[in-house]
Amino acid sequence: MDITIYNIENAPEDAKPLLSAAEDNYGFIPNLLGEFAEAPSVLEGYLKLNEIIGKSSFTQQEQQAAILAVSIENECHYCSAVHSTILKNQLNMDEKIVNAIRDQKTLPDNKLNALVEYTQKAVEKRGHVTDVDIQKFLDAGYTEENVLEVTLIITLKTISNYTNHIADTPLDEAFQAENIEFAPA
Repeated sequence: MDITIYNIENAPEDAKPLLSAAEDNYGFIPNLLGEFAEAPSVLEGYLKLNEIIGKSSFTQQEQQAAILAVSIENECHYCSAVHSTILKNQLNMDEKIVNAIRDQKTLPDNKLNALVEYTQKAVEKRGHVTDVDIQKFLDAGYTEENVLEVTLIITLKTISNYTNHIADTPLDEAFQAENIEFAPA
């Protein structure tokens, strides 16, 4: 499906201030947000959820690692590239760790590995994780609050990952270096 990628000039009225704020924040309007403008409530909801996740008890690196794990598990080329870029270029996460998340390999950091594994299991099992899955996550040093925060992260990425699957969102130039290809469904 072709979803219009809106800009500030041609977006629905309710989306214009949201796109303007995104442009101020990112320096450009990412294609995904331009697509979300088709439904201003979706754009607003996505941006608000993203803001709330920023207030979670996870560090920024943990937030982005979990977000990347969801995007990889959901085979979303767009979000995988975006969050790999953020981890490497903005949060200075070791490239080997980012690549391990992308390749679904064991991470050298046990706590971060537990976060990524738990997040992947929660996506794979559509939330039907076992008590053993949860306990392994808790034993790594995370909390029950973090269990619920992972669910919030999955919610955010489900909106964007599914939109990207529907629209086949073209990757912005800023994220091209981290492009990832998944096998066709």
